[in-house]
Amino acid sequence: MSSLSTPVKVFGVLTTILLLIVVNPWYQIPDDQAQLRDIVTYGFWLSFIILLVLLFMERNKEGGQTVEIEGPAFTRFLFSNSRAGMFWLPIRLFLGFSWLEAGWHKFTGEGWMDGGGAILGYWNNAVAIPEAGRPAITYEWYRGFLQLLIDNGAETWFGPLITFGEMAVGLGLIFGVLTGFAAFFGALMNMSFLLAGSASTNPVLFTLAVGLILAWKVAGYYGVDRWLLPMLGTPWHPAVLRGRETGPETSS
Repeated sequence: MSSLSTPVKVFGVLTTILLLIVVNPWYQIPDDQAQLRDIVTYGFWLSFIILLVLLFMERNKEGGQTVEIEGPAFTRFLFSNSRAGMFWLPIRLFLGFSWLEAGWHKFTGEGWMDGGGAILGYWNNAVAIPEAGRPAITYEWYRGFLQLLIDNGAETWFGPLITFGEMAVGLGLIFGVLTGFAAFFGALMNMSFLLAGSASTNPVLFTLAVGLILAWKVAGYYGVDRWLLPMLGTPWHPAVLRGRETGPETSS
């Protein structure tokens, strides 16, 4: 048995308990104990990160590479066969042009590249707590994060960061350059907008981005990734260092 088995179980149980305290609907930590709520929330994230690190360390242990439950043939084809790249191509282009248009609109408009007034107004509206009804932000930790950005004048650099980030994600998806990474950062921005209470097109874009992330090996096959991924290799098969080519599978 792996020497990390016990710590993994301990942090797995701890993370689960802390998460249940935070999200269960039957018991809420009273508002007058906000400090305790923050401790539990930060404790969850800390234990969760430690758990991920321990699981990552387990990957090279005996049995760590064993596939115990195989997925259906269709999903293996969809996420690992280069011929499925044609399925992901229109999805990739749709997301890519959506992000590129959004970034270009910010770049040529006002309030993003000239001091970040637009994003500051968005943050102020998001963190506001109305006298009646529900606030836009559900999670206090995210409201605290946005308030920290507001208090430190982060809009001056955050506006350009979002603008160029959206255009970079769009170009990456359109041309199929590191498609998985581009889709991940696109999904991260979608989730940020959703946490701030803005739905709009974010649920649809986020869902499609998750598909591209899962299909990262083949989603950019009809693009630059067709040559880039075999040249770069992957973290577990570095082609450049080992002199091997590791590209998307070509058979189901």
